[in-house]
Amino acid sequence: MHQFAVLRLALPTPLRRLFDYLPPESMSVAEALSVPPGVRVLVPFGRRGLLVGVLVEVACETPVAHDKLKAATQVLDALPILSAASLQLCEWTANYYQHALGEVIQAALPVKLRKGEPAATQVAVWEHKTEGKGLGITALKRSPKQQAIHQFLLANQQLKPSEIASLGLSVSALKCLAEKGLVTKRLLAPRPSTPSTPRHGAVLRESPQQPNDEQAAALAAIRYHEFNPYLLEGVTGSGKTEVYLHAIGRTLQAGRQALVLVPEIGLAPQTLARFARRFCVPIAELHSSVSEGERAKNWLAAANGEARIVIGTRLSLFTPLPELGIIVVDEEHDSSFKQNDGLRYSARDLAIVRARLAQVPLLLGSATPSLETLHNALSGRYQHLHLVQRAGDAQPPSIRLLDMRLERVEAGLAQTSLDAVEACLLRGEQAMVFINRRGFAPALLCHHCGWSANCRRCDARLTLHATPYHLHCHHCDAQAAVPKTCPGCHSHSLAPIGQGTERAEALLSSRLPNATILRVDQDSMQRKTAMAELQQQIHSGAPCLLVGTQMLAKGHHFPRVTLVVIVDADQGLLSGDFRGPERMGQLITQVAGRAGRETLAGEVLLQTYRPDHPLLQRLVHEGYANFSRQILAERQAVNLPPYWAMAVLRAESKQPQQALDFLREALEQARLIAPPSPHLQYLGPIPALMEKRNEVYRYQLQLKSHTKPQLQQLLKPLIEYLESHPPARSCRWSLDVDPQEFN
Repeated sequence: MHQFAVLRLALPTPLRRLFDYLPPESMSVAEALSVPPGVRVLVPFGRRGLLVGVLVEVACETPVAHDKLKAATQVLDALPILSAASLQLCEWTANYYQHALGEVIQAALPVKLRKGEPAATQVAVWEHKTEGKGLGITALKRSPKQQAIHQFLLANQQLKPSEIASLGLSVSALKCLAEKGLVTKRLLAPRPSTPSTPRHGAVLRESPQQPNDEQAAALAAIRYHEFNPYLLEGVTGSGKTEVYLHAIGRTLQAGRQALVLVPEIGLAPQTLARFARRFCVPIAELHSSVSEGERAKNWLAAANGEARIVIGTRLSLFTPLPELGIIVVDEEHDSSFKQNDGLRYSARDLAIVRARLAQVPLLLGSATPSLETLHNALSGRYQHLHLVQRAGDAQPPSIRLLDMRLERVEAGLAQTSLDAVEACLLRGEQAMVFINRRGFAPALLCHHCGWSANCRRCDARLTLHATPYHLHCHHCDAQAAVPKTCPGCHSHSLAPIGQGTERAEALLSSRLPNATILRVDQDSMQRKTAMAELQQQIHSGAPCLLVGTQMLAKGHHFPRVTLVVIVDADQGLLSGDFRGPERMGQLITQVAGRAGRETLAGEVLLQTYRPDHPLLQRLVHEGYANFSRQILAERQAVNLPPYWAMAVLRAESKQPQQALDFLREALEQARLIAPPSPHLQYLGPIPALMEKRNEVYRYQLQLKSHTKPQLQQLLKPLIEYLESHPPARSCRWSLDVDPQEFN
């Protein structure tokens, strides 16, 4: 019977299917059947020309007529660049998030590898297959050339192409042995110039700190050779990172690799520096500030086992690690772990899946756990570890509510706050003013007629920036000059309203002309080295005042910051997003945690117009633990995550009716697949929190189910219907499983 080989590929297209190709014309059937899954293959694809796909399997049959199949152009790798474990994770991701496997795999690869560039300078070798190893030393004596190769491999295990001619061996004989299934050719990663794994016991560069009792108890609870998720809930400054370092040190001693996920690029350098001080093993850094060439190099170093620790943001979750031993997700509550466009995945949630597939422990660390993670810990799905004391002699900061209705206010800052900042700097200490808005002011208004500077493309106001002086939309990036007179009534009564980091910086500079003021926001931190330079200046210990946004809230250790002023952080109480109060509590707790982290006492001034709100009172007086449990109870009462599963079907179009019609048809189809019931609910179509953005109207349909499996049973046939139905082409649409935002 004639043998047949079909390469079944995942291609970077939105089509949720695999594509069949014949092997390249230069490749025999036997060679094609031995091509391993996970290699890249270059193939022709219609008008898009040549695409780089990844082999999922080699099949012996196909539903496509043989004369309709195209031949692949080239198999780019001899060794898989994606391991079987990596492919399994990609397939799980594609199924759960209802996304095309080819696009998931493309997201998992560095850009250079997506483009088909060589994976590495690898060494090609010929080796015996199992069948060849089982043959006797004279089994091929009727074919002397094949016999010579067989005997060489029995004695030396590997044959390099450079040795074929020097040993007088035959290339054609090698191909015959390959067709018989006796030998195979594969690529070996280049050996590093220094040993990739130190000798046993030599993974430490510095002696680890002695863990305190709480840290020791947490470390004793971790089981290293099986899957277990652990929530490490520790107050800010309690030494969670030291627990990570001890756990990773034990993993390295066992000859395994570690994956560490951080939420923000700004945290990666300080995490890398701390790990490099502790460990003398190769560490790979993977995030968007790393150049594409360096990222591909680091990715491959991890994949071939050279890098023993990988530190990165959410994009590093898919990095192949052949000897994975532990996964750490730092600040697991952070919304940056969720990708909100394209493949809308949660790196935190996929880290749980990856740890389960690899049967390794997972550490989820936070002072303010997400309600999803906290619910899993309280229900016993995760083991709950606690660090309730700050490390060393540090004490929690005192928190004082400032009733802004009773304060004299200038540029959003209360007089009490300004006096406290000045006193702090006079003591030779450091202070922080947190404002979660960049720019000079969030609005420009006319006091005479009420006109405001609105974005023409979005349902949003333009933000006033002072340097350079202009109006800027932070949603669609539109910019405009600042009018000299009101466009509505032509008066000169234009004035900035509200507060931003630039306006606070200007006020504080005028009030404290001799102070060093450092603004930390997206505008001031654009240079690659800006955050590192800032941290160096802060750690010098000289008195200074930090004015910034959320970039200051996450995981930074500033020993001499003793005062934190929080401006307008209670806006989450008025949010149209049900996650608003949760995020408010996390943000206030995290920002407050920057104060008093060592021997100096810390104080937090929380400016609010709602000092008597029950949630705010509970947060300030009882802490995040009781605050979060109250929100959990409220979520359970109204069937919201984490008690119910949720997905959001989004549609957008410049013609709002097209998006609405699409969602109405989707709702009708969903009801046919699964009628509404006490365990399945639909809401919509409804406008997004910002209905118009960049001249596009946006609407959404919420789908909620009592269980995730029930929701998945609805989503699969619904998405298949929408992909094949003509109205789906009238607007842009997407599905977001486990959504984290509704804007």
